[in-house]
Amino acid sequence: MNPKPFVVNIPQVDLNDMVRRLDTVRWADDFGNADWTYGVERGWLQDMVAYWRSGFDWRAQEAQMNQYPHFRIDIDGIPIHFLHVRGKGATRKPLILTHGWPWTFWDFKELIGPLTDPVAHGGRSEDAFDLVVPSLPGFGFSTPLRTTGVDVPRVAQLWVKLMQDVLGYERFGAAGGDWGAVVSTQLGHAHRERLIGVYATLVNVPGLDTLTLPASAYGPDEQWMLARNAEAYPSIISHITVHSRDPQTLAYALVDSPVGTAAWLWERRRAWSDCNGDVLSVFDRDSLCTLASIYWLTGTIGTSLRIYFEHFRQGFSVPRAHDRHPSIEVPTGFAVFPKDVSVLPRSLVAANSNLRRWTVMPAGGHFGPAEKPALVVDELREFFRDLA
Repeated sequence: MNPKPFVVNIPQVDLNDMVRRLDTVRWADDFGNADWTYGVERGWLQDMVAYWRSGFDWRAQEAQMNQYPHFRIDIDGIPIHFLHVRGKGATRKPLILTHGWPWTFWDFKELIGPLTDPVAHGGRSEDAFDLVVPSLPGFGFSTPLRTTGVDVPRVAQLWVKLMQDVLGYERFGAAGGDWGAVVSTQLGHAHRERLIGVYATLVNVPGLDTLTLPASAYGPDEQWMLARNAEAYPSIISHITVHSRDPQTLAYALVDSPVGTAAWLWERRRAWSDCNGDVLSVFDRDSLCTLASIYWLTGTIGTSLRIYFEHFRQGFSVPRAHDRHPSIEVPTGFAVFPKDVSVLPRSLVAANSNLRRWTVMPAGGHFGPAEKPALVVDELREFFRDLA
C-alpha cells in the first residue's frame, strides 16, 4: 500500500460559499444568557463570526499545515489522511498521535517541531520521534467515510496497518487525548506485540466500568477528582446523548451551517478547557476559526459524530479483546489535567495497567496538547526515553 502525497488546498468556491453563509446567518434569539447558562451566548458568537468572516485567513492556515508532509491512503476501503514527519536524530522512535472530538490533527501542531527536532527546541537528540499524526476516519481530510461500524477497536486495527504495513514500523508508540486516548490505550491492550508504550492525556483503561466506581476508590488526596467529575458531567452529557443516539439528525443542521458547526465546537472548547469561562484566554481566534473551518469545509462534522454511536451502543467502555491481567500490558503513562472531563484514581489505573508514569499537571484541561504543549512534550520525552 503506497500513500499518496496530499496538499491541503480547499477549493475557492467552497471558501466563497462559507463566507456567503457567514454573511446570511439567521440568528437565534438569545436572552438572559450572559453567563452561557443556556449555551453559547449570542453576542460572543456574533463577534467571533465577524472575525471569521473578515479577519481570519484560511489560506495562511493552509500554508502552515503544508509546511509538513501530508499523505492520504485507503485502508480497507477507509480513506485516511495523516502527517508523517521524520525526526532528526541518530535514533528515532515512531510515535502515532491520535486526536479526539472536537479536535483535529492540527491540535498537535505545537508538538511536531519539539518531538521531531528536539535539539532545535532545547531537547536531546536521542529524544527524536518519527511522528505520524492521522485524522480519525470521517474527520477532516480523512473523508469521505462510507463505512459503518468504525469503532475504537476498528480504528486501532487501522492504525496498526498504517504504521506496520504502510509505513514499515514493526513496533511503535501511541499517544493521544479524548478519543485518541481511548484508541491509544486500546492499541496497548489489543496489540501489545506492536506497541513499545502508550501515553494518554485522558485517563482511560479498556474494559474498566467507571460509571459504577464508588467514591471510596478515590484516595484522600484525590477528592478533587470526585468534585471535578461532578462538575464536568453536565457539560458532556448533552453531546454524548445526541451523538450516540441519533447523530445523523444533528448532522443535517451542522453540515449546512458553518455557524451551527462553530457553536457546537466552540462551546465544548470553552467548557472543557482550563479557561475560567474565557476561552480566548487559552485558544486564540485563529485557532478556533481553523478548528471550525476544517470541520465545515470538509463536510465532516456529521461523520465525526458517528464514532460516538459506534462506541456507546456497545456500552460505556471498550469491550476487552482478552482477559489477561493487567488490561494494558505494555508500559503505560498518563497526564492528569485538573480540568479534564473525567479523572480516575491512580490506584485503580495502576491495578489495571502496566503503569510507568502518572503526572498530575499543574494546569490544563481536556485539550492538553493544545493548551499546554510544552508540558506534553516533556512528558512524552520522559516517558518514551528508555522504552524500546
